[in-house]
Amino acid sequence: MIDWKKELKSWGIMLAVFAFLYFTGLITPIMGGVQSLLLATGIKKPKITLVDKSNTQFDYQGAFLDLEGNRVMLEEYRGKTVFINLWATWCPPCRAEMPHIESLYKKVNEQENLEFLMIALDKEFEKSKDFIDKKGFTFPVVHASYGLNNALQSQSIPTTLVVDPNGEIVFYQEGMSNFDTEEFRNFLISQK
Repeated sequence: MIDWKKELKSWGIMLAVFAFLYFTGLITPIMGGVQSLLLATGIKKPKITLVDKSNTQFDYQGAFLDLEGNRVMLEEYRGKTVFINLWATWCPPCRAEMPHIESLYKKVNEQENLEFLMIALDKEFEKSKDFIDKKGFTFPVVHASYGLNNALQSQSIPTTLVVDPNGEIVFYQEGMSNFDTEEFRNFLISQK
């Protein structure tokens, strides 16, 4: 027979813990950390298949603000391979994949004509800057202060795409992944 008092007490404790995490803002970093551990296991890897927006031309119209407040034009990336990631601090899957993107960046950032563009979508860029500073990430971060063109519109975040030097989207994925795999590194490098 079910002891309803024990059952209600258990549910009450779980609800109280969840409410505490939610209202203190700890739920996002905790969920991001748990998801990052999942990515570190290698279970969730990028599928290097052309889907959705792949095989379409990238639109180089648009501008962003970098961490120092300078305007960055998308046109500056024409003729290069570009790894683009759309993210926000309030998105646990975005936070989860960031350490893996940082690790990928450190391994390939010396490659000629390969650029990274981490596009922050937070309403307030200061939140993005604080997050990047606290984590010590070194990849290039810009803010979508001027909006996103059609090539960068997405149904969800994180969204990652790779544009080749010919301006063709050769990889497109909505959702988190561990991009720091040998297969994906080779794929990125081979796009030049």
